[in-house]
Amino acid sequence: MNMFLTLAYLFFIGSTLGWVAELLYRRFLSGANPERKWINPGFCVGPYVPLYGFGLCILYLLASLGERNGVDTVGEKLLLFAGMALSMTVIEYIAGIVSLKFMKIRLWDYSKQWGNIQGLICPAFSALWAAVSAVYYFCVHPYILDALDWLSRNLAFSFVIGYFFGVFTIDLVYSAKLLSRIRKFAAEHEVVIKVENLKAHIRQRQEERREKYSFLFAYRSRSELLEHLREAQETWEQRKHK
Repeated sequence: MNMFLTLAYLFFIGSTLGWVAELLYRRFLSGANPERKWINPGFCVGPYVPLYGFGLCILYLLASLGERNGVDTVGEKLLLFAGMALSMTVIEYIAGIVSLKFMKIRLWDYSKQWGNIQGLICPAFSALWAAVSAVYYFCVHPYILDALDWLSRNLAFSFVIGYFFGVFTIDLVYSAKLLSRIRKFAAEHEVVIKVENLKAHIRQRQEERREKYSFLFAYRSRSELLEHLREAQETWEQRKHK
């Protein structure tokens, strides 16, 4: 099957399943969500997190490369998993540094984790990526191959993938406009905006004013985004000085 279609399909699967994983993690496990509320993860509106889409593509390519080169021994498999974990860590760092340096936003924060670098990557999560890589290789990759085989025999499904990327592109444009406004505010005030904290602030204000909360459109409110940014910044500054 065409490699472009294969990677597009994997990006579609990885982005959506990654969104589900992040959604459940933030709802039931995240210490940043003590109220245990449902939070739409990431900066996009729709049910996808691009980082996981790219991640699944990388895991698939490395696992396929390992199979072609006859990775059989325990040592070779451990080396493969280490390479996968390193690749995922690099992707995570690049995504984090781009959002931090160019967009002035922080999508996640590992600052409290030991050995972290700029709060974007840390040994604990790199080890987690290694474990995820092993699970992928032994438990997920065979099903991915079956799914790709099914897709090659049912190319009509590529219409669904095309529809996904159409919606995804529109979403990116919409989200980019929002992020550009956040970036402008952050640059003017010389701060970095933590996206999840901003979402939580907007939700709190909506609950106080008894406004209807939009799960997908987390930044939508009767108040202007700039007003929420100012209020949130004042709140964060007050907490710093306590």
